[in-house]
Amino acid sequence: MKNVLMIAYTNYEYDARVRREAETLARIGGFRVVILGLKADKRPRSFKLRGVEISEINQKKYTGSDKLRYIFSYLEFLVRCFLRCTWLLMKGRVDIVHVHNMPDFMVFAASVPRVMGRKVILDIHDTMPETYLSKFRNRQSLVFKLLDFEESVSTAMAHRVICVNHVQKEALARRMAEPEKMVISMNMPDPALFPGTTKQVAPVRVKNAVFRMIYHGTIAERLGVDLAVKAVAKLVASIPQLEFHIWGKFGDELIAIDKLRRNLNLADKVHIVKGGVPLEQLPLKLKQMDLGIIGNRRDAATELMLPVKMLEYISLGIPVVAPKLRTIEYYFTDEMVEFFEPENIDAMSEAILKLYRNKELREKKANNAKIFLDKYGWEKHRYNLINLYRNL
Repeated sequence: MKNVLMIAYTNYEYDARVRREAETLARIGGFRVVILGLKADKRPRSFKLRGVEISEINQKKYTGSDKLRYIFSYLEFLVRCFLRCTWLLMKGRVDIVHVHNMPDFMVFAASVPRVMGRKVILDIHDTMPETYLSKFRNRQSLVFKLLDFEESVSTAMAHRVICVNHVQKEALARRMAEPEKMVISMNMPDPALFPGTTKQVAPVRVKNAVFRMIYHGTIAERLGVDLAVKAVAKLVASIPQLEFHIWGKFGDELIAIDKLRRNLNLADKVHIVKGGVPLEQLPLKLKQMDLGIIGNRRDAATELMLPVKMLEYISLGIPVVAPKLRTIEYYFTDEMVEFFEPENIDAMSEAILKLYRNKELREKKANNAKIFLDKYGWEKHRYNLINLYRNL
């Protein structure tokens, strides 16, 4: 039995990617998986969920807008995880340390196990240099150069580096000293919660006069939730029974969305669930939706993203409206999703209206999109992760 210690600056129960990888390893046998994550309530908990042992660090996630407090929050978590990781090593309970970014430097929590010959994995969900560029667009700044250096040092620290899709791998490979140690573990929906292939018919969703659109997950400017709200304002005359549901973590960004919908007199059209929806409840609630909305702006970070929320919609037979961005276009065609030009609210509105008016087209695109799951679905793709661990 190999001891796997995963470290993630996240609330485990709400993080689909971390959970999917941890539960996959726990399920196949041969691995004892322990998670170090953030506490969800006032007190840290230790509990077991679907074969994975979760040990919460006595620290909550910072969700404000103060950049220095973000950095200090990361550093505090790093120190706490370094101490816990070293303590577990001394007890003989660490063979592999699997660190999820952001940030990349969290990999240094595994410094002592690395020196003692244990294996270290860095799992890059989002590349930090591109995430910085998406906000500040300044490649010449000192911060960007430091993040570039931080990425190179962190990837050198790891025995293996996991990236989330082929386009991101190409970008990372150009910067890494050892690109051969990279593997891809795509951010696919867990089939235990989101079963979906072309062999299955689209699920029966609640159908009535209301046309429900959905966005769930992270709320950030680069993800264009505000653009979708503005598109709703343009559509209320054409789709009187339109509802746009937003399920996201509470924070400054969600407060701004709430303010926007009220300024646009859309309080009865745009419905917000603050805090998001627990992963186990998500599929059942999503099945009540008619259209999934991806609103990402175009920038260095979003060009490398394949949104997992989009794949969850597809796995449940929900048609998707999405921007023409590099990674999305790498995997999907016009026959599979309804594209629009990024950041063009009129184009987004027209794409939504087109699918609203044509039920057959919605169903056709939803079924065609499931071809992607036949090729990349977690039932097949999980072997990349399993083989990585067995090789280590």
